[in-house]
Amino acid sequence: MKLVKLDIKYRKQLEEMLDEWLSFNKENPNFDKSPYAIFKNDYHDFENYLSKLEISKPRDGLVPDSTFFLYDEKRNVFIGAANIRHYLNESLLKTGGHVGDGIRPSERRKGYGTLLVKLALEECKKIGIDKVLMTCNKDNIGSAKTIVNNGGVLENEVIDENGVLLQRYWISLDK
Repeated sequence: MKLVKLDIKYRKQLEEMLDEWLSFNKENPNFDKSPYAIFKNDYHDFENYLSKLEISKPRDGLVPDSTFFLYDEKRNVFIGAANIRHYLNESLLKTGGHVGDGIRPSERRKGYGTLLVKLALEECKKIGIDKVLMTCNKDNIGSAKTIVNNGGVLENEVIDENGVLLQRYWISLDK
């Protein structure tokens, strides 16, 4: 298993993962779409999707980010994705954090979330982030465990703009 950046050679893996995920979300409309970055554009127009997947320069309240996919080389499938915001603005500091992550529905509860976050934290270190903020809905026990398994320490709980109670965790990365 490894993190990869999206490339044309992974088009089939992306489409299979997102087809499954969106089908699941239709049946479970209240389920969180995380990381948002992989859902914000139509993946059927692959070239456009790829060109808009990451933000290279700050704009419209958004910060530069990088998106990675957890790739299972043995099975040739994407397991999930992580979006890393390179720094925090006011909104991300309150409710978003540095890392948004998610595992496709068929691969949940198998420990892949912990691995995905571990690998994402290694990428955070590479871009110079030494203290990572991660947030999750208070009722998302799996996400909270994943964060804690990677060294997350709960700082507090806040209510987001939609009235959802979020937990804010900090993870210190060793230099």
